[in-house]
Amino acid sequence: MSGVGIGQRPENRRQRVVKSLWTGIWLVYLSAPVGDLLHGGHGAVARVLGWTGLGAFVVWYMVLVFRTGRGEHNRLVLGSLGVLAAQSTLLALTLGREWLVLFVYVSIASGAALPLRAARWTIPAASALMAAIAFAVPGGRAYLAGLLIPALLGGFAMTGVRELVRTTIALREARATVAQLAANEERLRLARDLHDLLGHSLSLITLKSELAGRMLPDHPEKAARQVADIEQVSRQALVDVREAVTGYRRPRLAAELAGARAALTAAGIVAAIPGPVDLDGVPEDSESALAWALREAVTNVLRHSGARRCTVEVLRRRTLDGPVLELSVEDDGCGGQGAVPATVPGNGLTGLTERLEKAGGTLEAGGSRSGFRITARVPVTDVGSGS
Repeated sequence: MSGVGIGQRPENRRQRVVKSLWTGIWLVYLSAPVGDLLHGGHGAVARVLGWTGLGAFVVWYMVLVFRTGRGEHNRLVLGSLGVLAAQSTLLALTLGREWLVLFVYVSIASGAALPLRAARWTIPAASALMAAIAFAVPGGRAYLAGLLIPALLGGFAMTGVRELVRTTIALREARATVAQLAANEERLRLARDLHDLLGHSLSLITLKSELAGRMLPDHPEKAARQVADIEQVSRQALVDVREAVTGYRRPRLAAELAGARAALTAAGIVAAIPGPVDLDGVPEDSESALAWALREAVTNVLRHSGARRCTVEVLRRRTLDGPVLELSVEDDGCGGQGAVPATVPGNGLTGLTERLEKAGGTLEAGGSRSGFRITARVPVTDVGSGS
C-alpha cells in the first residue's frame, strides 16, 4: 500500500509523508486563529501565548492522528481528546470567537481516532461544548451556525471513512486467508495423489522385483520379462506423477480395473474382477473417486493382507438417497487383524474418504467373513435398476 488509512499508523517513510500531506491540507482552516493573532490587536503577551497554544494544539492533534489505530486503549485516546478540548476551550475563552474552529478539529479527531461506538458520543459532546463556549464569548453566536454543522458532519464522516478503511483491510486479510486455504487444499490434494500413485506403483515394483529375484537363477527369461514390466510400471508412474503435479490427471475406472488385475496376478493373488462397467450417468468426479478407491484398496491388499484371493465388484444399487454406483473390494487375508487394523484408518483411507465426500459419496471399511472389505459408493444421475 502506498497510502495509509484513517485510524492506522504509517509504517514507512512514504506513508508518513502521504499522511502528513493529507492531514496538513486540512490545517488551512486554522487561518482564522492565525489571522486573529496577526491582526486581532492582541498584546505581545497574548500573541505569544496564542502562538504557543496554537502550536501545542497542532502538535497534539497530529500526534493523536498519527499514533492511533493499532489497538491502543480508548482511554488513552479519550485523554488526548480531552487535552485538545481543554486547549480549545482555554484559547477560545481568552482570545475570542475565531478560535472556536478548534472544536471542529476535536470532533474530526474523535471520528478518526475512536471506534464508532465511542465516537457517536464524543462528536456530539465536542459540538455541544463548542456551542456552550460560543454563547460565552462575544460574537460567538454568529460563528456557531457556520461551525456546528461542519463539526457534526466532519466528525461522523470520519467515522464512516474509518470503518470503510477497516472493512477494506478485513476484506484483504480475508482474501489472503482464502488464498492460503486454497493453497493448503491444493497441497493436500497433491499429497493424496502422490500417495495413491506412488504407493500403488512402488508396491507393484517391489513385488515384481522380488519375483524377478526368485526367477533369476533358474529362469532368466522369465526374470527378464519381470524386469521389463518393472521398467514399464516405473515409466507409467513417472507419467502419472507429472500429470498429478500439473493437476490434469483423472484416473478412469476401466484403466484401474485392468491395472488391479495385472497387479494382483503378478503378486500370485487370484483376482475376480469384472469386465467393462457401464458408467452412464456417472459424473467424472465420481468415476475418478471410485478409481482412486480401487487403487488404494488393491494397494492395501498387496501390502498388508497376505490374501490368496481378491474379489472386485462394481454394481448399481438403489438407496434411500437415490441410485448409487457401488465398488467393493474384498480379500480373504488377515483383514482387521493384519498390519493395518480396520479401526485405525491410514492416510490412504482418510484421503479416500475425503475424495468420496467431495463427490457426494461414502466409504466403508472393515472386516468381513473372509477377510477385509472396502465399499465405496457415489451417486449417479440416472435411475438404472439395482443389481
